[in-house]
Amino acid sequence: MTSSLPPEQRSASAGTAAAGTPSGGAPGSASPEQVHSPRKVRVHHLRQAKERGEPLTMLTAYDAVTARIFDEAGIDILLVGDSIGDNMHAHATTIPVTVDDMIPAVRAVARTARRALVVADLPFGSYEASPAQCHASAVRMLKEAGAHAVKFEGGEHLAEHVRLLTRSGIPVVGHLGFTPQAENILGGKRVQGRGHEAADRLVADALALADAGAIAVVLEMVPGPVAARVTEVLPIPTIGIGAGPEVDGQVLVWTDMAGMSSWSPRFARRFGEVGAELAAATRAYASAVRDRSFPAAEHVYES
Repeated sequence: MTSSLPPEQRSASAGTAAAGTPSGGAPGSASPEQVHSPRKVRVHHLRQAKERGEPLTMLTAYDAVTARIFDEAGIDILLVGDSIGDNMHAHATTIPVTVDDMIPAVRAVARTARRALVVADLPFGSYEASPAQCHASAVRMLKEAGAHAVKFEGGEHLAEHVRLLTRSGIPVVGHLGFTPQAENILGGKRVQGRGHEAADRLVADALALADAGAIAVVLEMVPGPVAARVTEVLPIPTIGIGAGPEVDGQVLVWTDMAGMSSWSPRFARRFGEVGAELAAATRAYASAVRDRSFPAAEHVYES
């Protein structure tokens, strides 16, 4: 997914909110007071949520600390995105990210999440060449890292990749619209699916992924009416990011959702100002150390 930071701010950064489902158990199955229920979100719960018209919630997570917080808050799907590259590793894009980069992050999130479905991105260069290459990368995400599903970018031309993984017991989430790994050929971060021909192509790609066995499709930076059309014809859930409200769920990069920087994409809403709070806490800590008010007596062990 798209980075939360413009290029000039990425290296200086300290490092989505969706309409929610009831928080205990699987989507829509329990009341808000059951937020800490460990009942796992499974693949069939996603389709059930779509059938009931209950929005799915999805956020990125890259480590155990954020995974625990988001999981306990009742987020349905945790995406360990290749957006780790431009949000956590200070790359300009997601393209430099490798499978070896992804596995430790996926492992941390999967070990921590008790309820959420954990989806791992397959990074650029790890799946495009053939269904066999895609299968090998996906197997690593499940066997070595503990992911429950994988996500990769592309439409109908990758249907055979989806079929092979599905036959092998690996759930697949598709990704259409703006596909960040193809940023160079798309000419930058541009809205996709505008115009009748482009919209028809997007619908055809989504249907091909669903027919091949995909469990959901992320729609990124797509005009709202086009995303609504895809959602209407698709039997599997659509998860939007910059795709309007008429989809089956929403995803944001967590640093955008929590306000970790001074800039956010147009499609993101800042549900907090965690970056400012963290900066204030850091300044307070530094001040306390320098004026020797920390550690105080209550922080010292007695002999």
